Amino acid sequence: MQRFWIVWATLLVSHGLLHAQPIVRVGAGSYSTALPPGAGEPPPKVLAAPGLKGKMPTNDWWSALAWMPFGERQYPHPLAVQCERKGLRVFYPGSNITGNQAAVFGFMPDKSGDDLVLGHAGQAEFTEALVDGYSDWFVSVRFANGANALRLTYGHGSPFVFALLDGGAAKVTFGQAPKVWSGDEQSAVLGVTVGNKHYGLFGPSGSTWTGLGEKTFTNRSTKPYFSLAVLPDNTAPTLKHFAHYAHNHVTDTQVAWSYEPKSAEVTTTFTYTTKAHEGDAEGTLFALYPHQWRHTDSKLSGQEYPSVRGRMKLAEGKAFQTRMKFSGVLPVLPSTGDRQRLEGYLKAEVDTKEPGLTDTYAEGKWLGRTACLIPVAEQAQLDGLTQTLRERVRQRLETWFTAADRDGKPKSKGLFVYNERWGTLIGYPASFGSDKELNDHHFHYGYYLRAAAEIARHDPAWAKADRWGGMVQLLIRDMASPDRNDPLFPFLRCFDPYAGHSWASGHAKFGDGNNHESSSEAMNAWYGLILWGEATGDTKLRDLGVWLYVTEMAAINEYWFDVRGENFPKGYPVPVVTMIWGGKGANATWFSAKPEHIHGINWLPIHAGSLYLGHHPGYAQKNYDWMAKAKGGAKWDEWADIIWMYRAFSDPDDALKQFEGGLDRIKFEDGNTRAHTYHWLAAVKELGQVEPTVTADYPLTAVFRKDGKRVYCISNTGDAPRTVTFSDGVQVRAEARKTVAVRAEK
Repeated sequence: MQRFWIVWATLLVSHGLLHAQPIVRVGAGSYSTALPPGAGEPPPKVLAAPGLKGKMPTNDWWSALAWMPFGERQYPHPLAVQCERKGLRVFYPGSNITGNQAAVFGFMPDKSGDDLVLGHAGQAEFTEALVDGYSDWFVSVRFANGANALRLTYGHGSPFVFALLDGGAAKVTFGQAPKVWSGDEQSAVLGVTVGNKHYGLFGPSGSTWTGLGEKTFTNRSTKPYFSLAVLPDNTAPTLKHFAHYAHNHVTDTQVAWSYEPKSAEVTTTFTYTTKAHEGDAEGTLFALYPHQWRHTDSKLSGQEYPSVRGRMKLAEGKAFQTRMKFSGVLPVLPSTGDRQRLEGYLKAEVDTKEPGLTDTYAEGKWLGRTACLIPVAEQAQLDGLTQTLRERVRQRLETWFTAADRDGKPKSKGLFVYNERWGTLIGYPASFGSDKELNDHHFHYGYYLRAAAEIARHDPAWAKADRWGGMVQLLIRDMASPDRNDPLFPFLRCFDPYAGHSWASGHAKFGDGNNHESSSEAMNAWYGLILWGEATGDTKLRDLGVWLYVTEMAAINEYWFDVRGENFPKGYPVPVVTMIWGGKGANATWFSAKPEHIHGINWLPIHAGSLYLGHHPGYAQKNYDWMAKAKGGAKWDEWADIIWMYRAFSDPDDALKQFEGGLDRIKFEDGNTRAHTYHWLAAVKELGQVEPTVTADYPLTAVFRKDGKRVYCISNTGDAPRTVTFSDGVQVRAEARKTVAVRAEK
């Protein structure tokens, strides 16, 4: 009889006669498919071509195409493009990149008139431009109007735009009549210069041109393909070289990664799939960003493109690889400082009343700050405080990981809701556009993941999929699903594998492209993923976390910090870009003009996953000095705790001195505590400077240098003793579930 009613109810639901329950169980937890009263959600329509499969990527450099008709300006680099009714407007920032104290500028003008528009000879204007395909760093857009259609493909690092046409041939309209320096009306290939920018126009073999000497060139051909490319110079050999690859249209791009613990090496492989419409070339041409070409052994051509990220270097082929080293992370720094003093700070934190449920970002901050205290108290052998803190975090996570109240009814707040249309999990109450715009999911959920990893470190059973781990897995998949065929979420939502960093805006509907401000909060998410994977024994997720962490770290050092001083233009005097945009790099934040906020937003939250901030102590000194100068002296109104913790990377004595002198007059940053700040400052003073050149065959490690001697740190989260071998040959043994620091004898 029970089976009969289940079958009957299923039939009623399928015919719309009975509503399905909105609560979906996931192990011991659950999420909802129904919005809480008054909650917001993303738009009701995704602008995709009919038949496009998979969950639409968001938080990408081209995401505006899916959110608004014809999208906004996009910055795949070295090109900038924008879809318009007449076709694709193409612009090369190139030599126009400038900088002043406000920003690095390499944006695309907001109106036609510069460079060119690639359109359709048989169609003056199109009625729509829809996402027609995408891969890991390329996108295809279909412009259509009746039988006439134009499908354009372009992507990160590519100097090409590839075109397929229905109902006619290609038309190129320039802002001004260009100079033709190679070819004529009877040539399939033209080399042209508009302003000071050089382009190759590649018609099919046998095609001809009309309109030379005017502003509009029309390619005459019965073949349905065409391409154009921005050229690094206006020489015949360069044009010939580009023509060799011009009709190899990129049809797919895929990234693959691996982490080898024994060598601590992280390898990233970028692979291109192409279709040759004519010719015998294999592969394509691609330009590598600084964080890529510094770490590749692929042959580079010697030709370059200026970009807002620095010099992009040209290469060719079907694939290339980068190799980087992972210097490790720790759940906690191995030090307690003055135990009695630390205990007082921890007790004060425990005695503080827990806040009520608020939005996902504020909640994440509370979870993160509390989770950081658990291993600090544990290391100090304060068992009662440790248990209290751990229980608070566990209960709070379980509250959020349950979508129904005790009576089984959907909750109005403190829950996650799945949106089928956009393939995303949204926490409510939302904030900073995390609901309607799908912003900042890795910022918010990274704190939850960090907290869950801390619970899992002590209680692996809690983290199993049939208990609470299933909900954690959903948050991970929402931020950075490693599965291109994930039925619920897009691939690597928040992370751009070619750019090497995350994007914050879900829609990217800005003239400067997408943006990303707090690089350190992205690192917080990947740090949490490493800890979660290690605690649960899920090496695939751990390795994903290591890859994301190492790659984003490389991008931060290049594009936010420019630690080598090679990427920012000469006119930009500031040692940090606070916010990366597709078309610029800003010395500003969304919320404040205070120097401590402008600098500190790319440091917080500081914890034992933040040691990368100390890899370049000379730069850390430079960054701090500039902030102090901008402030008019080291007198901090806000976030002094974060500043002191960062200061410890360049001068731990001064950091501790400032802490002692300013402790009674500051308000701590919302994601931090007095106890954690003191523990950190005492630990860094005791351990010394971070030494990233020494790696280990186990991920939860770090190496420091104090008084000329190395200090080797290990957090053994396993149930058995572990001996770790470091790359300098030193071996260190750590007992089960212990964090140790061993000083070298010499």
